[in-house]
Amino acid sequence: MNENQTAQRTSVRRNRVAAAACFAAALLTATVVGTQSATADGAAQRAGAAARPAVVAAPALGSAALLQSEDLVRQGLKPVAATVELAGRQGLSACSGETTMRDLTKGKAGAYASVNWTLAKDAMLTESAASAATKTAATAWEKQLVALVQDCQDEPAGHWYYGPAHTLTGTGGTARWYTSYNGDGAVSGGVAVLRSGTKVAVVELTGRPGPASFQNTAAAALKRLSS
Repeated sequence: MNENQTAQRTSVRRNRVAAAACFAAALLTATVVGTQSATADGAAQRAGAAARPAVVAAPALGSAALLQSEDLVRQGLKPVAATVELAGRQGLSACSGETTMRDLTKGKAGAYASVNWTLAKDAMLTESAASAATKTAATAWEKQLVALVQDCQDEPAGHWYYGPAHTLTGTGGTARWYTSYNGDGAVSGGVAVLRSGTKVAVVELTGRPGPASFQNTAAAALKRLSS
């Protein structure tokens, strides 16, 4: 082999090594860039997920948030039977006609709970509650309930009616309660509108004179709603 042939082969080897080195460098660069891109995408996705607001569930609302038999006994009432309803379809009060809590909230409550207590001596106690997603919504529903009750404060002579409003404030919320009077002007139960946080309720006792003050019944209902 002459010197020219040897030089040519050496040159070919060097070119091949250089080409292989360039290819390896390009492959390494592509790998690093790809890894950085994937890492950046993952970080962006995590940042986006962190930026999205968390969905807050409405507070649970069940029959435990309503007046219980022991609450009624403490008020001098004698519970006979109870019917619990969790769809918001029980009538609100004697003054609201067939309007239900579901009607009043337009079905937007997170949960509903109602009870119809049959009491001794042909008396009855009803309570309906709803849980809102925000305090703003709960306040709006409370105002609607108060307006319904106040519609029956001014009635013709000989018709039953609600007396003036009394405000009760507890550790867990507020209540507006009203004494009920029959057509002869005698005390005949009472009604109360309650709100605790995002929960609202209306409770009414009808069909009997006692208890002397409906305030204690309203306070017991507010305590249950706040628990």
